[in-house]
Amino acid sequence: MRSIRLLSLLLVALLAACGAREPDSVQGIPTQFGDAAPYAWRGRNVPAAYAVHGVDVARYQTHIDWATARAYGIRFAFIKATEGGDYLDPMFITNRNAARAAGVPVGAYHYYYFCRTPEEQAAWFIANAPRHSGDLPPVLDMEWTPTSRTCRIRPSPAEVRRQAEVFLSILEQHYGQRPVVYSTVDFFRDNSMWQVRADFWLRSVAGHPSEVHPGHDWDFWQYTGTGLVPGVEGRVDLNAFRGNEQDWLRWLNLRRQR
Repeated sequence: MRSIRLLSLLLVALLAACGAREPDSVQGIPTQFGDAAPYAWRGRNVPAAYAVHGVDVARYQTHIDWATARAYGIRFAFIKATEGGDYLDPMFITNRNAARAAGVPVGAYHYYYFCRTPEEQAAWFIANAPRHSGDLPPVLDMEWTPTSRTCRIRPSPAEVRRQAEVFLSILEQHYGQRPVVYSTVDFFRDNSMWQVRADFWLRSVAGHPSEVHPGHDWDFWQYTGTGLVPGVEGRVDLNAFRGNEQDWLRWLNLRRQR
């Protein structure tokens, strides 16, 4: 009877120990953040394996305490500035100024539409996101727009890459830095975007980029669209930089605007 009781206690202890480890193995993101709809990250290729994390935000995050977000480990922010050839995100200036004041490096991004020329869209972005010493390079966000009310055009892969190159070249000349390119899984694959000369920021919320984008380089990984960060109201995209702390400092030194 005593041996059975001892065996039962050992079994309970073992299950408790396994249970204590389960949240980390399932969530797989840094412990200071949360996720409203977590993916079951497992193994070594998990977001928590990376040292440097950041957010990307737009008007949907109605209030951000950037000092708190920074204190909890937010090291960079990509902030939506413009869209197409005539839209300015109403929270861009507020977020940009507050993030800078809190010491969070910021980069402005442009959401691309194929119903305007790359020249028009580059001019619109430049007019609304002035060059600023210390900022991250600008970002070109290219993805399909199937839910748009006004622009659902899907050019050929060659035309997509041509327009990207035109836009990137104009911004590189103005800001002194080649923009980063953000792409979703299907858009990156459909258009062979790896042929474009750029640092890539890739979305991959259900697998490590090495699994979802095998054989392709990347610098930033958007690993969830439902992240929870102290200081940020509501859900937010979370991203990791590919590399350790020293790699991050080198990248900043090389790629910040002068």
